Amino acid sequence: MNKTHIKQGFAVVIVSIMAFFACKPEEEITAETRLFRPVLNKELSAKNNTIIVNMGNIKAATGYTVEVSRDTFKTTDYTFKVDTNYVIVDETLLKGESLYWNTSYQVRAKAHATKTELDSKISDLGSVKTEKFPSIMATPTAADVIDVAARIRWTTGGVTVAKVKVFAKTDLKLATPLAQYDVSEADQKAGSTIVSKLNPLTTYQLAIYAADGTIKGWDNFTTISRAVDTSSPNVIDLSESDDPTALNTALLNVVEGGTIVLKKGATYTMPVNNFAKSVTVTSAYGFGEQKTIITTSGGGNIAAGVTLDYIRFNNIEFIGADIGGSYIFNPNIATLTTVKELSLDNCIASNMRGLLRIRGKFFANNFIIKNSIIHQIGTYGILTTDTDGAGNAAVDNIILQKSTFSKINIFLTSRQNSNSVLIEDCTLSEVATNSGSLFNWRGAAGLRNVTNGIKISNCIWGHAWDQAGTAVLAVRGKSAGLDVTNFTVLNTYTTGDFSYVAGTEISGLPSFTYTKKAAELWVSPYSGLNFNFKDATFPGRKDTGDPRWRVK
Repeated sequence: MNKTHIKQGFAVVIVSIMAFFACKPEEEITAETRLFRPVLNKELSAKNNTIIVNMGNIKAATGYTVEVSRDTFKTTDYTFKVDTNYVIVDETLLKGESLYWNTSYQVRAKAHATKTELDSKISDLGSVKTEKFPSIMATPTAADVIDVAARIRWTTGGVTVAKVKVFAKTDLKLATPLAQYDVSEADQKAGSTIVSKLNPLTTYQLAIYAADGTIKGWDNFTTISRAVDTSSPNVIDLSESDDPTALNTALLNVVEGGTIVLKKGATYTMPVNNFAKSVTVTSAYGFGEQKTIITTSGGGNIAAGVTLDYIRFNNIEFIGADIGGSYIFNPNIATLTTVKELSLDNCIASNMRGLLRIRGKFFANNFIIKNSIIHQIGTYGILTTDTDGAGNAAVDNIILQKSTFSKINIFLTSRQNSNSVLIEDCTLSEVATNSGSLFNWRGAAGLRNVTNGIKISNCIWGHAWDQAGTAVLAVRGKSAGLDVTNFTVLNTYTTGDFSYVAGTEISGLPSFTYTKKAAELWVSPYSGLNFNFKDATFPGRKDTGDPRWRVK
């Protein structure tokens, strides 16, 4: 068969196929397809206690089914059909019911076609939180709760608050009060009242009412763990003492494993007597922001030759006399001395040369800072192990959690190997100057690494501290040491004005890029220690940094 015959045969086949389809009705050759899933024109939004769902219009859709949940659709609160792509979830749509105030809801939807089998698949549209009830009540803080009581505050000058009611956390309709109290005339004028007889570690809803029974506001209050039993024989109770030297005397008398309870808001001097026993130093409970204060100059003394299970400070504010010479501890001990745990929990420390500087034969197994704010710290930083040579002062494990660090000259320094460093859920702004370092392991060869690595997760780092006023904001990430130390960095951001001095970069830090500057990210990073988020679009606003600043 020649090429001409092949071409002629092929042409006949093509013409035959075209003729076949030309005889078929159009609907028989056009496949019917499922509708696309709904998508949003704009992000879900809330106004008061209503939700606005603005979906793109699907022309072929006859309507939509929208579902609303509070537990990511383990259960569904509401299901309704609408004939429009713009939906306001309010009392009208819900036939007299209303959404809860200040509550996170999830929304999903599907589009309906003329034929059920062509309906779209379900589309998850995201989550949105309804607004807080317009209230004269102040938002509660940590200073408004203790173990068995809570303080409610409100704006005075308008409606008189006549009654307070206590509800369970689960009573979202505020239908069945657990207790109710009249507000005294004195409390009405003061704009605050104390609700007692609560249980520790329990969340309550506390609501305030006008004399006519109109609710004027409510909020969640979560009590804290039970206070130290000051009648216990292992407790020294200084909760009524304003004597600045009382802590010094108590150290001589406390039993092994004992607790010293200081007066909330009072000021004590760092003891000159030795810490010679395992001890917890804590503050008595009370309302108000001011913690118990311990002033320090050269630092506390630890008895030579002891092995202590722990030295713990809870709910204390340390204020140094001089950023050039003050410490919490600065031991230089020739005899083998070990503290298994040295910790700060819910503390504030400021105006010191360093928090912990150790020399000689002093060893700490675990150095822990959590739920704390550390700021205005000089050239010895959070930690310095300061004696060269094998077998000298060292810290095995460094743990920094749920804390804020700001204006710190050098962050961590060691002349010995460490076992591990963990930094998680922290906000770090102006940490290390341009001439300082974040991680300064500077021992001799073989003595300048972290054996099990440095792990950083859920953190935000700002630029260097411009302590000298040179406008140089690059930071030294790590020293010449740490050459075989592994860094693991997870869910961690740096601000757009963060940078490294060339050659000191930390691989993997940051794990995510954020382009805006520190002043655009935080409300007031340079004064006032306000690291609440200014940038409402920051991707890590709900899951990075010190939790106290996160968007709830």
